[in-house]
Amino acid sequence: MQPNLRELTETKRQSPGRAVGASPMADGYGSDQRSWLRNMAVAAIVGVFLALVGAVGTDRVDVVTRLLFWVPVMLGGSVIGHFLTMLVARIPRVGASVWLVGAVLSVLVSIPVTLLVWGHAAWVLNTNVPVSNLPQLFTPVLIISAAMTALMIVVSQPGAVTHAPPPGAAPQPVRFMERLPPKLGGAVIYAVSAEDHYLRLHTSKGVDLILMRLSDAIVELEGVEGAQTHRSWWVARDAVENTRRDGDKMTLILRGGIEAPVSRPNVRPLREAGWF
Repeated sequence: MQPNLRELTETKRQSPGRAVGASPMADGYGSDQRSWLRNMAVAAIVGVFLALVGAVGTDRVDVVTRLLFWVPVMLGGSVIGHFLTMLVARIPRVGASVWLVGAVLSVLVSIPVTLLVWGHAAWVLNTNVPVSNLPQLFTPVLIISAAMTALMIVVSQPGAVTHAPPPGAAPQPVRFMERLPPKLGGAVIYAVSAEDHYLRLHTSKGVDLILMRLSDAIVELEGVEGAQTHRSWWVARDAVENTRRDGDKMTLILRGGIEAPVSRPNVRPLREAGWF
């Protein structure tokens, strides 16, 4: 069990000693304003949840007080993480790896967030944690900051990409083609979309369903240039005919009138790759 403020103070009203410095990692390591606002909203929602459940000892105070503690701490951690992310991502060599950025960021974020938790708990929860106990408070803050940073990286990562053979190379058989039902034999694959435990195959000869996971299908689609545009869609690049924007939503228009969604983390990579 991670230590909390109840273990670090001897005051009447006790409180948790951990907070999250949620660090936005999407779209250029969090430099996109919409990604930042989205992560701020996530931080606020998590803060409300922690307050409602009375996380790590805060059930000893009323729900309004819990909200006044958790929500500002979560939002403050998100703001700190946003600005530190942009700095860390520009460090030579470190910025080349999103996971290395996340590791360095988790440590750096935890320093000011520890001070934020210490000061805010004293103000809102009437605690009195000695300065000498700040190193103990730093450990749970670091653990939660690292977990939330990793979560944001996973959520914000663009989808998997499949590749056509290099120019001049002998074409290799695409394993996924062996899974096509007989009625789709020899068809050109436009897209594959997930529906529960099944995959809907969108091809030049129509559609059909097969029982398979999308992640496994993408592995077997290597040899066809395409990308996972959404958590439930893989699209062949040659099938794209047009795009449509509806506010923040991007949709690819494929051959046969098929419409494939593009999630926000995939917009920039696809644009930079020349898909639209």
